[in-house]
Amino acid sequence: MKELYRIIEEKIKNSGYPGEINGEEFYDEVSREADEKENGTYIFLIKKNETVFYQGCMEIMDNQFDLHYVDIHDGDKVYHVDFDA
Repeated sequence: MKELYRIIEEKIKNSGYPGEINGEEFYDEVSREADEKENGTYIFLIKKNETVFYQGCMEIMDNQFDLHYVDIHDGDKVYHVDFDA
């Protein structure tokens, strides 16, 4: 899993996002969004604080999810992270 967390951090940093990011924390937050949802494609929103939130798209399948992308909104800036690329 450490490799997955590292890849998450790398993809987010490569988007130009200047903030701190913890791959494990990010994965856990997205996983909680996927918990207890039926199979399908979902748009989600995770509010981090007053100025930062994540908006993304994931596909939920039996016992797993596929995160397609996340847009990190930081004030008036948006950083797009494509996890399918």
